[in-house]
Amino acid sequence: MKVGKSHKWYYDKGEWHETKITPDLWEIAYAVTKRRAGKAPPGSGVPVGTAYHWYIFAHQNVRKLNADDYTTSMTGLKFKLAHKRADSEKWSVSAHTQRKHLVAFLQELIKQLEQEPIPVEFDYNGKTYKGEAIPITQTCLDGVCTKLDVILNDEPTGIIRYLKSGWKIDNTPDKKFVQAIGQSILQWYNKK
Repeated sequence: MKVGKSHKWYYDKGEWHETKITPDLWEIAYAVTKRRAGKAPPGSGVPVGTAYHWYIFAHQNVRKLNADDYTTSMTGLKFKLAHKRADSEKWSVSAHTQRKHLVAFLQELIKQLEQEPIPVEFDYNGKTYKGEAIPITQTCLDGVCTKLDVILNDEPTGIIRYLKSGWKIDNTPDKKFVQAIGQSILQWYNKK
């Protein structure tokens, strides 16, 4: 798939298992079948049996609804460590090399997080929003980034991205709200 394009998937009923390691650290395991929202174009994609190893970095936002139910949503990034072709038993790179790539990617993320974020502040529908947008440096060209991780009023909001059609945040249907965030980011870039 070309950079900038996207897929939409539906996840079947999955199983999420978690074990508390420390007060703030949990081990998680999740297994599910994901299904394409539409149909794959004929002849597209990789052969059946192809495998991938991704590492996921995400905000998980959870809100308790009642004694037994919580809403949950995740926004973040996934980084490909390796793939295995359908006709091969061997991964594209060794476990050692995968670990080296992951360390390099984590170091890049740390550099991103240590940089000063873009301040975001605006009023929308009678409410003031304050927060920050952390540029995803892999999307930056000449100091301007097209994808940023947004946190408003101390709550992760999602990754905003600039497209020809304007600003977008997945799973945020209020387009005017998203445009207000984008305008605040653009104002900061224009002041530079």
